Amino acid sequence: MTGSFYATGLGAPEGPVCLPDGSLYVTEMSAATLQVTRLFPDGDRKVVKRTGGRPNGLAVDGDGNLWIAEAGLRAVLCIDPEGREILRIDNDGERAFRLPNDLCFGKDGHLYLTDSGMAAQDFLDGQNFTQNYRRLPWDGRVYEIDPVGAKVLRVIDRGILFTNGIAFGPDEALYANASFTGEVYRYDVFGAAPPRREIFGNVLQPFEGDDFRGPDGMCWGDDGRLYCTVYGQRNVTVLDSDGSVAERLPLDGENPTNCAFALSGSDLFVTEVERGRVERIAASCGGLPLHYPKLGLRAPG
Repeated sequence: MTGSFYATGLGAPEGPVCLPDGSLYVTEMSAATLQVTRLFPDGDRKVVKRTGGRPNGLAVDGDGNLWIAEAGLRAVLCIDPEGREILRIDNDGERAFRLPNDLCFGKDGHLYLTDSGMAAQDFLDGQNFTQNYRRLPWDGRVYEIDPVGAKVLRVIDRGILFTNGIAFGPDEALYANASFTGEVYRYDVFGAAPPRREIFGNVLQPFEGDDFRGPDGMCWGDDGRLYCTVYGQRNVTVLDSDGSVAERLPLDGENPTNCAFALSGSDLFVTEVERGRVERIAASCGGLPLHYPKLGLRAPG
């Protein structure tokens, strides 16, 4: 059984972030929008910033500033709640970003970012993949970023086939997924040794045909399970603490892009691009608390 709709009529929404007052930030990736929008429980909405690129993942710090994985501008942007730009990061010190996709904060106050590994114009035609997209030279990466110093500290992993969702688990390990393989990877980023890629699980169901299906954004519940949207599969696939598939939560729309738990209660909000909606699912748990570091950054002037 599917849930209800928190918002409709959105332009390819992504990157949901839940706020204490019950409102949500989302990004809108359609050519007609290309913006960060705040959605309110009473149905009102406010455009926070039109970035003009292709805003994707979102995170919020302890000062209320928004961090945007801007795939079209090939940069990470930090803006204040009024939409004023504070800083921009567009390279890892050696090369320009290709497709900043999703991001989250760790307990160390650092920002962790997935870069899918290919510039959008090289593999996308609107919202659709070009022909032979899987044969392109993908170099998906996972980055650790110093948000105050506005620089990449290290490349945690590279050579991934379309890196996408990212989230810290209850074990404080970092989890990221690969959309082309369906795999979710685990990284011990706080250990003494350099992080190594470990396969945690896989969210894909068996299917035939050439239509794209793959994991997208994800978040953890306080039940110790990982909730992962699967684009093209019409569900949120839930992985248990051992990486096995625990259940699949059906959705109204076929192409979910990301999910986030409400800050109180057990509502799971899912962005879906096929119908331009935010779906609300009554889950059996709440969300694992996120990290909101206070960074003290302010817009110039």
